[in-house]
Amino acid sequence: MAEGNKQELVEGRLADNIVYFARTLRRAGMRVGPAAVTDAIRALSIAGIGSREDFYWTLHPIFVNRHEDHAVFDEAFRLFWRSRDLIEKMIAMFSPVAPDYRNREKQRAAQSRVDEAFHKNREKPRPVNEDPEIEVDARFTSSGSEVLRTMDFAQMTADEIARAKRIMSQLVLPNDMVRTRRFRQTHRKAVVDPRSTMRTALKTGGSLILPKFRQQRMVHPPLVVLADISGSMSQYTRIFLHFLHVLTEKRRRVHTFLFGTRLTNVTRQMRHRDPDEALLECTAAVQDWSGGTRISETLSQFNRLWSRRVLSQGAVVLLISDGLERESVDDLPYQIERLHKSCRRLIWLNPLLRFDGFEARAMGVRAMLPHVDEFRPVHNLESMADLVDALDGNDSYKADPRRFLGH
Repeated sequence: MAEGNKQELVEGRLADNIVYFARTLRRAGMRVGPAAVTDAIRALSIAGIGSREDFYWTLHPIFVNRHEDHAVFDEAFRLFWRSRDLIEKMIAMFSPVAPDYRNREKQRAAQSRVDEAFHKNREKPRPVNEDPEIEVDARFTSSGSEVLRTMDFAQMTADEIARAKRIMSQLVLPNDMVRTRRFRQTHRKAVVDPRSTMRTALKTGGSLILPKFRQQRMVHPPLVVLADISGSMSQYTRIFLHFLHVLTEKRRRVHTFLFGTRLTNVTRQMRHRDPDEALLECTAAVQDWSGGTRISETLSQFNRLWSRRVLSQGAVVLLISDGLERESVDDLPYQIERLHKSCRRLIWLNPLLRFDGFEARAMGVRAMLPHVDEFRPVHNLESMADLVDALDGNDSYKADPRRFLGH
């Protein structure tokens, strides 16, 4: 049976299509090597070609090694292996085409990256001096960087995501400093330091007493991040982790926790110098990526095990979630209130705010909103720039959560 399937693969040129399909996945940003292509051909020769669903799940575990690649593979499989009816195509070619006035359907996640991978080789290179140079008045146009700042992360192509990561690394971090109980010496006339003064006087036998001064030490407050990695948040959480990697490189106390159905501390993994390696280690450490969400249970675990360890000296907490609790919300108000009282500021970043008509109707959202200081979007570069300004204490009034509660 295996030999017959192999012969069918060769005669039907399915092996060549598997190679072309792997190249498409690679251009779309997935890590697909020659070994995966060989494994896919061998798996099909053993399992055979049954239904479309069986064919999908035969290739899926071979090519998809990361949780975030599921959306790219799903969209590429839908476009590459779709049925092609020749008769309908011929009829469509000779039939008049009426203008389409229907509302365009919103793009799916990873659709832009897959479309770019399909059409990348179809574009023929044009000569350098083919078209004359034309001067364009750009007073009423927007540059590519400005368009990129307002583009949704879920609809970006692979090249646009790479550009977005470079822009994140250039963001100017806030200079938010807080006073601590500890002191440091200073030459300015501030508070007299009696111990340092007497210690200096002993060197001269008390014949010369010069006052020494001290002032309170200023440090960056700890930044604690609780990021939701459920299925609806995975597209935004991964790109936000690149921003957190920049913060981890430039600030000392940045603690990162990922949660879906359980809480995972990935602070140590985020300290890797290479951002791709850091995210790869985070993916390996988390067992519930792109799963369900248990916000109340994970907040309870954080308050019980980690709150006193990381929430000190005016810590700022960034909660990244859509607020869609999968279980009961009876205990959620108590847990979010406890978290709010343990930190200096609690900022909730919700990608659902990208919709203009967003309303706080979900029970989880309404239970959490009264206990947060700011409610902000986190779906594009512009929202991240606003977040940096918010950490510096600017424009916090624009993110008042009470406007969604009808107060």
